Amino acid sequence: MGRGLSPPAMEVDMKKTAVGLVSLALLAACGSDAEEEAVTILTHDSFVMSEEQIAAFEEESGYTLQTIAPGDGGVLVNQLILNRDNPQADGVYGVDTFIARTVIEEALLAPYTSPALPESAESLVVADSLTPIDQGDVCINIDTAWFEEEGMTPPEGLEDLRAPEYAALTAVIDPATSSPGYAFLVATATEFGDDWQDYWADLLDGGARVASGWSDAYYSDFSGADGDGPYPLVLSYSSSPAAAPGTDYLPDTCVRQVEYAGVVEGAANPEGAQAFIDFMLSDAFQSSIPENMYMYPVTDQELPAEWQEVAELSDTPIMVDPQRVDRGELLSAFADLR
Repeated sequence: MGRGLSPPAMEVDMKKTAVGLVSLALLAACGSDAEEEAVTILTHDSFVMSEEQIAAFEEESGYTLQTIAPGDGGVLVNQLILNRDNPQADGVYGVDTFIARTVIEEALLAPYTSPALPESAESLVVADSLTPIDQGDVCINIDTAWFEEEGMTPPEGLEDLRAPEYAALTAVIDPATSSPGYAFLVATATEFGDDWQDYWADLLDGGARVASGWSDAYYSDFSGADGDGPYPLVLSYSSSPAAAPGTDYLPDTCVRQVEYAGVVEGAANPEGAQAFIDFMLSDAFQSSIPENMYMYPVTDQELPAEWQEVAELSDTPIMVDPQRVDRGELLSAFADLR
């Protein structure tokens, strides 16, 4: 959904409005005593935490939680870079697979991997400064009813989509303006290597639609959401079918997106940031992630019933090495195709 790229953060359209976020202006108004007891977390604008969870964290840790939500994941990284010499936050949440490279190379975060991270999630760790908090899959979604009505065999994987008969039915999203769009671009570059531009040429020449954002693609172009769009294949999330009966996703088209939290290098309250990261791995917080942020927990939690039916994570996702993602190079090459 939410959630890289600049994700799933995931797109705001797929997620609820955050509760309890505090603006930068309010932070500036806080008294010095409150600031000493506070922990400030920089988040993407799709972050959701209930009032009860905030109260629980504050009671357990002894810190007052303050959050700054300036935009998507790309904005978070820009904020970290701009404020490198005078950090405005103690911790950050929302750095994902597709923007992690910049955070690592720029040494924007201090070493810290939460001891609360279960062994089953250790494979998601890409640097000692990034603790995985949630994960999701960006995938091609399918209007299964449309294909049944047309008596047409649906595609199965990325390779199928480049065929003209499927390309003409597919709505993807501009990777320069959308986090799932960029995730899909990275997925194709990972799968097809040096031939990824040929793959995209086939898609575009075959009539694939490139929407500017997730909302346009899903709610205007896709036939399976509101039922009015002309495209029965659309780029979205593996969690999307849980809210759209009659749709599914294609597991072999999915790319895994992990969202991380970390302690800001030079933070005034690194201990508070560590406490917050630990809290985000608690059962109480992890179990709320699907409902609140349309992502999947990294700890072992029972998913909502409707997710268990049609929105489990893919068993065959494309896994991306964040250190090999060169955003500028990919977007420049993609622009040349259009």
